Amino acid sequence: MKKALVIYQSRTGITRRFGQEIGQYLSSKGLDVKVIPIQEYSPGITDEADVVLLGCWTAGWMVMLQSPDRHWIRFTKQLTDLRDKKVALFTTYKLLTGRMFDKMREHLAGKIDDGAPELKSRNGRMSDSLKHLIDSFIG
Repeated sequence: MKKALVIYQSRTGITRRFGQEIGQYLSSKGLDVKVIPIQEYSPGITDEADVVLLGCWTAGWMVMLQSPDRHWIRFTKQLTDLRDKKVALFTTYKLLTGRMFDKMREHLAGKIDDGAPELKSRNGRMSDSLKHLIDSFIG
């Protein structure tokens, strides 16, 4: 059985809900899933995972300067190399994601491969199109 790990940083609970919905969907597809906030991350926790999803809420102004918050940035510094895993990124936002995924990738440079799928939600809920994206991602 494939194992998935969903790690998120949430400020108001919307990103937590989105991470939990992603986890529930992965579980419904037969994966063994663990969903945790970044505060519960420890080196080695990703060793057993085949699939890792990393999420953060979109900080910044509503229409510009979007980026991960400082807690998520600090978390990425202790994150181990995930290039041997399938990795996807996710975020929640108010109006626009702007360059959020680019900024996330900058902080994950050398730890993930290029081309990680991007999942986004305004309200923390999964749409059918996101489910299709996840289906093709997990293969």
